[in-house]
Amino acid sequence: MSVIKDEDKLLSTIKRIDQKIDKINDQKIIAFFESLGLTEREDVPKDFLNWETILIVVPDRHISHELKYYKYSISRLFFVTNPYAEQIHIYDFNEWKNSTRNKTQLQIREILKTNYGGVKKPNTDSH
Repeated sequence: MSVIKDEDKLLSTIKRIDQKIDKINDQKIIAFFESLGLTEREDVPKDFLNWETILIVVPDRHISHELKYYKYSISRLFFVTNPYAEQIHIYDFNEWKNSTRNKTQLQIREILKTNYGGVKKPNTDSH
């Protein structure tokens, strides 16, 4: 005999509440991206709410520290600092996981130079 009188009703109610929470979190993500000016940029994918988790690539630790609060108050966001990036970029976190799986820190740094917002710095050597 179960302690819960109507488990189906409880599960249905919890599912409905979770859907409302997800919608509110989506609104938080949109507001956050608008405040960063990301929704106005042409290079930012418009289907980011369809991603399970959104990777936010920031160009330096100062910006990362400034945005730290939001990574705890908004679900589905994951932050990475890419010193090779010139601005904030967003990506599907699953793509990030797949491309960095089984890679060393050095290999990941090499990936960041030309991917995930990275812009390889021009070689300034003069021969």
